[in-house]
Amino acid sequence: MPLIREPNIADPDGFYAALLRAHEGLTGEESRALDARLVLILANHVGEREALEEALALARET
Repeated sequence: MPLIREPNIADPDGFYAALLRAHEGLTGEESRALDARLVLILANHVGEREALEEALALARET
């Protein structure tokens, strides 16, 4: 499965707001831990190793 690179979230602003709310009241360390757990949860959902490695490379570039 190739990585989807076009916008693919129905309400990106709403999701971004929810992401910010999830971090409210957390310390920097707690926020980093939340992000790490979120990455692992979403990686498990995607499940396709090739797409995940492509995402890692893309994230590293930008």
